[in-house]
Amino acid sequence: MINGKRIAVVMPAYNAEKTLERTACELSDLVDVRILVDDSSQDQTVHLSRNLGILTFVHDANYGYGRNQQTCYREALAAGADIVVMVHPDYQYTPSLVPAMAGMVASGVYDMVLGSRILGAGALKGGMPFYKYVSNRFLTAFQNLFLGVKLSEYHTGFRAFSRELLETLPLHENSDDFIFDNQMIAQAVMFGFRIGEISCPTKYFKEASSINFKRSVQYGLGVLATTASYVLHKWKLRRAPIFDTTGRRATLKYYSETANGPAIRNAYQTNDPDGIRASFADFPDRSIDPPRGGVVKPATLKNL
Repeated sequence: MINGKRIAVVMPAYNAEKTLERTACELSDLVDVRILVDDSSQDQTVHLSRNLGILTFVHDANYGYGRNQQTCYREALAAGADIVVMVHPDYQYTPSLVPAMAGMVASGVYDMVLGSRILGAGALKGGMPFYKYVSNRFLTAFQNLFLGVKLSEYHTGFRAFSRELLETLPLHENSDDFIFDNQMIAQAVMFGFRIGEISCPTKYFKEASSINFKRSVQYGLGVLATTASYVLHKWKLRRAPIFDTTGRRATLKYYSETANGPAIRNAYQTNDPDGIRASFADFPDRSIDPPRGGVVKPATLKNL
């Protein structure tokens, strides 16, 4: 807890068994709740996470990085977090910076804080591939120009958020893929939230997750599309749901009617007599993991 603010760290995970323990062990005691959402890993990530005492949730299929984040933020809000810090469990970023980033949000000066790999010139030293560095610089300059802000980069996965920001942005309009990160920053700019940065060392190594060249190209095209969508929406030339105040936001009640019956009722003793919908905000004992399959499928989630 910092300045009376409850801190949650969320870790979107997929096959993170080899690096999870190193990441978790470096988290500060100031963190009030640690949450991991597993996107149907093929290794022992879930088993290890539970053994480490991390509040663990499991997707019943591999829905993607963006969908994983949606679950992370809903669970953090349900746990009563005032500040949420996303840390990748692949140990590419430095977990020891969580208190500094959370403190910048707790101060009331910033609503979002980015751990920048570019500030301090540590990206290339940390092993970032040169083509990724070049594309990072080009895409960042492009977005700074059209979004009217001045950030050192838009592509880091190390971030801290205020509760207000997470409850305001229409996150359920975003992509389920890696472009979710970029869309979220563009949304924060559109909605007038304050963004700060802190220099963050980075490490590229075999076990650290990193998208390949093909996916990098797809991501880059997604950044250009997000920027164009931002400009057209701001100029009122074309409405974009991801930037609209009526867009679908994160909600604590995310269990759908497909996740029904005795499994939920028995596991969580929900006060819903039909056992159809359940919100973790209703459960005093949050140590129990949801039944596998409890997270709704894409088609159902879109309707919540």
